Amino acid sequence: MNDINKPNELSIELSEEVAEGIYSNLAIITHSNTEFVVDFLRIMPGVPKTRVKSRIVLTPEHAKRFMNALQDNIEKYESVNGPIDSHETPPFPMNFGGTTGEA
Repeated sequence: MNDINKPNELSIELSEEVAEGIYSNLAIITHSNTEFVVDFLRIMPGVPKTRVKSRIVLTPEHAKRFMNALQDNIEKYESVNGPIDSHETPPFPMNFGGTTGEA
């Protein structure tokens, strides 16, 4: 079969660095009329400052597709593992369930 008859294919490369991933426990989402910006952060107990670990910029159309794909995956996860307890209002400061240290 020659290339003309092949269905549309997308070859995706994943570098070792990107494959390791970046842990995030907080996302901040902002938007303008042309784009959505999702900043992923990692906050640690007792540390009042953090940095953005990763920023993803999406068009509104792609942001909605992402939301739908994420919702679909969450539904599939919960059908196997049960409901995710989302703690709708996270405690701030986040102390990860432990006590606050004192010096």
